Amino acid sequence: MSAGKLVRLRMDVPVIMLLIHLTHTEIRALVASSRVEGEDRCPLGQFPCGNLSECLPQVLQCNGHKDCPNGADERRCGDNIGWADLFGPTLQNASPVDQYFLNECFLQEYPESCDCIQTDVECVEVNLKDVPALSPNVTWLSLRSNDIRVLSDFVFFEYSALQRLFLQNNSLQFISTHAFSGLHNLKRLFLSENSISSLSPGVFKDLRRLEWLILDHNPLTSLSQDTFIGLQSLVYLSMVDASLQQLPHPSFCEHMPALDWLDLEGNHIQTLNFSILKSCSKLEVLLLMENRIRRVPENTFQSLWKLAELNLSSNRIKELPKNTFKSLSKSLLKLNISHNPLLRIHPSHFSHLAQLQSLYFQKFQYCSYAPHVRSCKPNTDGISSFEDLLANVVLRVCVWVMAFITCFGNLLVIGMRSLIRAENNLHAACIKVLCCADCLMGVYLFFVGVFDVKFRGQYNRNALLWMESVECRTIGFLAMLSSEVSVLLLTYLTLEKFLVIVFPFSNLRPGKLQTGVVLASIWLLGFIIAAVPLMNEEVFGNYYGRNGVCFPLHSDRQEKPTAKGYSTGIFLGLNVVAFLVIVFSYSSMFYSIYKTGINATDLRSRLHRDVAVANRFFFIVFSDALCWIPIFLVKILSLLKVEIPGTISSWVVIFILPINSALNPILYTLTTSFFREQVELLLCRWQRRHLLKKDRKSLTSSTIFTERPTCYQKPAFLQRVSLSGADPRYA
Repeated sequence: MSAGKLVRLRMDVPVIMLLIHLTHTEIRALVASSRVEGEDRCPLGQFPCGNLSECLPQVLQCNGHKDCPNGADERRCGDNIGWADLFGPTLQNASPVDQYFLNECFLQEYPESCDCIQTDVECVEVNLKDVPALSPNVTWLSLRSNDIRVLSDFVFFEYSALQRLFLQNNSLQFISTHAFSGLHNLKRLFLSENSISSLSPGVFKDLRRLEWLILDHNPLTSLSQDTFIGLQSLVYLSMVDASLQQLPHPSFCEHMPALDWLDLEGNHIQTLNFSILKSCSKLEVLLLMENRIRRVPENTFQSLWKLAELNLSSNRIKELPKNTFKSLSKSLLKLNISHNPLLRIHPSHFSHLAQLQSLYFQKFQYCSYAPHVRSCKPNTDGISSFEDLLANVVLRVCVWVMAFITCFGNLLVIGMRSLIRAENNLHAACIKVLCCADCLMGVYLFFVGVFDVKFRGQYNRNALLWMESVECRTIGFLAMLSSEVSVLLLTYLTLEKFLVIVFPFSNLRPGKLQTGVVLASIWLLGFIIAAVPLMNEEVFGNYYGRNGVCFPLHSDRQEKPTAKGYSTGIFLGLNVVAFLVIVFSYSSMFYSIYKTGINATDLRSRLHRDVAVANRFFFIVFSDALCWIPIFLVKILSLLKVEIPGTISSWVVIFILPINSALNPILYTLTTSFFREQVELLLCRWQRRHLLKKDRKSLTSSTIFTERPTCYQKPAFLQRVSLSGADPRYA
């Protein structure tokens, strides 16, 4: 209904008459237009508190308690299901004369405990046991919240002008077959919140003009096939939380040819097929959420050629046939299949739904299967969003910062170790190989940032192609290669230190050949670990394309068992063993150094040395734990099917995963005493050469000799060799 049409209505027309003349479609459009602005600001399952930005769970709406600061959650909860409130401002602005006219009663007979306005009677919470006697010209009757238990035959027979009847929240247990006889003009009937367990066949046969029938919250375990005989004009049928085990079939809708809205939320329906819905061809809205539906056959919705909204959320559906929604390609505007244990969803389910505007999934990753849909919920997984590969500004900044730090730090170490003479060439070679592996993590982050910029503002349109692309698999391969080679190299370097410090007089130190073989083997093993999932897509699926950043950390229902077992073996098998080896080795090394220094005469010197060694070992182990333990936890929780907030996954992949690669150059090179001394020596020599070149032009050779800076001092590690018993290169 247009706003102009509403304005042209006369101010003295009662709100009830106005609602009577509005069609079901106009009412629904008016309500939708009044709520759409607020609902867009709140997530699925919540409602806005009027014009406030606060959102509350849907269950708090109309619960009898004001949960919103402005009380908006308890508005629109009246007899007219809230729609009368839409016209409140119009009636409030009416003149005193108009208000007097509106409040006048036109009935000769009605109970004193009830209120009467024109031909409308309201008997709410007045302890009525039976339907009261009224004048025949009553058009609107509310008997809400009383103690009426039985509706006998012909109880409303004299009220042929009645158009709305509200009987909700009574104690109704039995309705006689002819209880509604004579109500030929009734358009709205509300029977919710009662104890009705069955409805006799033909109980509504005289309600030929009835448009709305509300049977919510009644223990209607089953319905007869002829229950709805006579409802030729019914457009809205609601049976929410009615304990229905199944719908009457094969002709459930044949007695309701005009039915276009069917709400069956919160029942116990298990079966849904074509034979049940084949006669409901006029349906536009079908709500089946929170039932027990396990299977949806391929042709279930074949006859529903006008269906615009379908809600199958919170059921037990594990699989959807390929052409489940094919018959709805020209009509379906809104589809909800969230909160179902779906094992497999395919893009072909939605590719032909050209008119689809809103789509609701359990996981954000499925939104990429319908790039043409205007609105998809949830609109983010914490990593990516509907618009961008990286969901927020912090992630976008962090990915570039971490990429720069990782690449720059590792390239700096490679360059410096190539220029500076090494105390031990084999150890230096291992460190440079470690830097090469860690540098690949920086390259991975760099490309994630590049593709985030490329898809900015239109990620969902490209998400499926991106996650299945060669580029995504390539950078995922690089990240896995970097991660595993780094883990294996750190384990090898730790074991090498362990042998040198714990067994200083043994001959277990690897030589040049052995070191070369070990390094080559580590790279080969890392390459195999990263490449195996790419060799057979039928077995592993899209191993690296499970999310926008192409790293296979989080498990989900649709992940193939082989891929899940493989990633579990890598992250919770190989990596856990490596971490435990590193922790044990450093603990043993510290104990050995402490034990060696017990006999030292200089107690203060020994304490300082032990504290320094302990601090260094602590930071090495702490950096490994900071990187690996969150990864272990995320993997374990995902395997246990625990819901992990998307923001946690995003931080693990963008910040925590590369942290080892960024810190390794600092821990294994830049903070070592030998490296610092060599850098100082190199800078001193450079300074001396610079002074020599400068002084040759103006000073004598004797002056040059006397003013030349002295660079060499006995390195500190030589002073500690006799005390620590350790190889000086590890100081």
